[in-house]
Amino acid sequence: MRTQVGIIGAGPAGLLLSQLLHAQGIESVILENRSREDIEGTIRAGVLEQGTVDLMNQLGVGTRMMKEGHFHEGFELRFNKKGHRINVHELTEGKYVTVYAQHEVLKDLLDARTQAEGRIFFQVSDVKLQGIGTYQPKILFRDNQGEPHELNCDFIAGCDGFHGPSRPNIPQAERNEYQKVYPFGWLGILVEAPASAPELIYANHERGFALLSTRSPDVQRLYLQVDPKDAIANWSDDRIWSELHTRLETTDGFQLIEGPIFQKGVVSMRSFVCDPMQYGRLFLAGDAAHIVPPTGAKGLNLAAADVQVLARGMETYYRTGKSDYLDRYSEICLRRVWKAERFSWFMTTMLHRNHEHSSFEHRIQMAELDYLTSSRAASLSLAENYIGLPMAFE
Repeated sequence: MRTQVGIIGAGPAGLLLSQLLHAQGIESVILENRSREDIEGTIRAGVLEQGTVDLMNQLGVGTRMMKEGHFHEGFELRFNKKGHRINVHELTEGKYVTVYAQHEVLKDLLDARTQAEGRIFFQVSDVKLQGIGTYQPKILFRDNQGEPHELNCDFIAGCDGFHGPSRPNIPQAERNEYQKVYPFGWLGILVEAPASAPELIYANHERGFALLSTRSPDVQRLYLQVDPKDAIANWSDDRIWSELHTRLETTDGFQLIEGPIFQKGVVSMRSFVCDPMQYGRLFLAGDAAHIVPPTGAKGLNLAAADVQVLARGMETYYRTGKSDYLDRYSEICLRRVWKAERFSWFMTTMLHRNHEHSSFEHRIQMAELDYLTSSRAASLSLAENYIGLPMAFE
């Protein structure tokens, strides 16, 4: 089997890259270890930067997003039982916070690849990369029937997440990995209920962080800061609601609307960066190269930025035969990655209660929140980072 670009992973990075390459007349094949049903059925968060929304529309896959997405003009920071609205729309000259779940983005991209007769192998196994340091790399894998295949390609895009097989193929001596593990996690729930607020609420409370988000008019997503080692069995529905009411309470009588909880789980939080994001003919994108805590809403958006740079480099290569731009892939991407890591770390440390902190550090945290919500310059910086820094290709 032969293609120009072999893509490992049918998550946001892999599907967006394949669609971008298709628009440029470049062939690709996607290999994915999950079934299509699993991909579309895994409910994930989805706060999209303006640039990601623009990219979806540019690729012709944004119709449903524009119809069903939630377009917010801002979000709220809540602390000391008071809400403080950040007017992103006004601060960024007309941009929006778009809430459209990741699994819905994936459905739209999968439909587009299917309509374009793009080749995707689902439920593959035993994926192995060979020859990434040569001009003839290949991917060995078994299809969903267990039959062995060899995919020969010009380039390999590792879009297979943190635990995928791509990153370990960069020699350990050639890569630097930077990681921070946070001493708290998120307990996330999905609830059948109408929205309690028109926009997202990020709450700092003495008992821990809470986040109120939305998925649809009838399904809401809420999070609580918990010990990452805590068992979900310790959290009854009553305990979850009690904690959410306490952490989201305000002096102006805010009412949190309850409903049946139909999904809940605890996830740990970390920051991670792999440098470089390329080796030979292998290029990493998305979670294979970097992880951000979800507080800054950057995960999917960083993947979208990565593949735009990668697609431009591949288009340049096939048009001119020159690899100069591709050779700078890591350099270009990592500038944005580290800014997003900084912002995600900033939001996480500012909004969560860290029991290792002294009373001095807690006071600094509250001063930061006060400054962000009382200074236009600080609010502008927050809004600019939240909605997405301008895309940089150089």
